[in-house]
Amino acid sequence: MSTLSVSNITDGTDTVETGYVVNGSAKAWVNFFGGAPVSIRESLNTSSITDVANGIYRANFSSGMTSANYAALLGSGSMVYDQGTLQDVSTSAYVGIKVQDGYVSTFIDASIVTAGIFGDLA
Repeated sequence: MSTLSVSNITDGTDTVETGYVVNGSAKAWVNFFGGAPVSIRESLNTSSITDVANGIYRANFSSGMTSANYAALLGSGSMVYDQGTLQDVSTSAYVGIKVQDGYVSTFIDASIVTAGIFGDLA
């Protein structure tokens, strides 16, 4: 069996900074601090995070998706043990994220917020 090891994969026509991403791979992902101020720890194809309100964010894509019909896998973690991460209004330019305290149903700023986006780049 052979192993192929490359730094970048391209179809030769791609000019966006993310390059050609193989089908099934995340087209964008982000790990960020959701407190004040919001800050990105690590990311791919995520230009910035907009802090909309307490526990509500927008992860803005560097290169947009073809539509808002992508799959978003979301997660969060903080001192609240029963919390949920929900998808808010999303577009081809960003994914909306809400982090909610499950005990009192209020939105909270989480210390760790993550998102993985699967779909097609525009």
